[in-house]
Formats: sequence, structure tokens, C-alpha cells
Amino acid sequence: MRTGDGPQTAMKSILVLGIGNILLADEGVGVHVVREMIARAADGRLALPEDVELLDGGTAGIDLLDVLAGRRKVVVIDAVEADAAPGSVLRLTPDDLAGRPAADLSLHELGLLETLAMGEALGHPPQQVVIFGIVPKTIDAGLDLTAEAAAAVEKTVSLVAEELTR
Repeated sequence: MRTGDGPQTAMKSILVLGIGNILLADEGVGVHVVREMIARAADGRLALPEDVELLDGGTAGIDLLDVLAGRRKVVVIDAVEADAAPGSVLRLTPDDLAGRPAADLSLHELGLLETLAMGEALGHPPQQVVIFGIVPKTIDAGLDLTAEAAAAVEKTVSLVAEELTR
């Protein structure tokens, strides 16, 4: 799911990217946030600046290289392991994640860092990357978010909307 699609659509300068596996309960929370934003934008409950694109990135990693390249700003939403209560929302940068041991990073965080590094090496990195990490309660098989992650969706939609005005 993506807003702004179409063969004639120019790349927008800001990308909001939700990543995660929706088959693993809270691990898919980033996708749930972007899907909620898409729904709200479609029915008028969420006003977005003209230069914003919303994208459900699923579990893609390096495949997102061309989608991230050259953007002025990329806002990523994903589940993140952290010493915080389930449902907590953390605002991070790639530098915050780069300092963590690889064993502490999810597959998405590692893929995101690699993709950003490749974009840098190719000379087309996004100018700014902000990550909203949501602490999962469970990543067991299941399609439903826990109550904690579901509450974080609402909070994260607001935080991302606020970030887009910066």
C-alpha cells in the first residue's frame, strides 16, 4: 500500500515508511501505523503535507534502496527491542542504532542500516532519517497486535504527524 503511486508521480521529498512482519503480532506494528495513516489520509482525518509519501514496506530491506535514495527526509516506523515497557515509542536516529550490538538489532534494523550505508556509498542517501521504534510485547505468530502495541499505533500516528511539520 502506498500513497502517491502512479507512472506520472514524481518522487516526493519525504517518505514515511512502515516496516515489519504482520504475521508476527507486534513485530508488524510499523506496517499497522502506516496503514492507519493511509486510511486517515484517504478519509480526511489526517492532513499531510503535499510532499509526503506513505509506504507499507513490509519486510523489505535492501529492496528499499531506490525508494529511500535522495529523499530529503525518511521517517521509519518499526518494532525495536529496548529496555522500555511494551508499547513505548522511541524516537531514534541511525546513529542510535549503529551503536547497538548486532545481536540486539532486529532483522529490519540491520537491513535498514545496511540499506542506508549502501545509499551513502552510492552517493544518494536520504538527507535525514528518523526512526520511531515501538517496543513489542510479543513477536509470536499472530495477526493481532497486543493492547500495548495497538495503543502505540495511535500515539505513533500523532508523533509522526508532528515530525512531518518539523
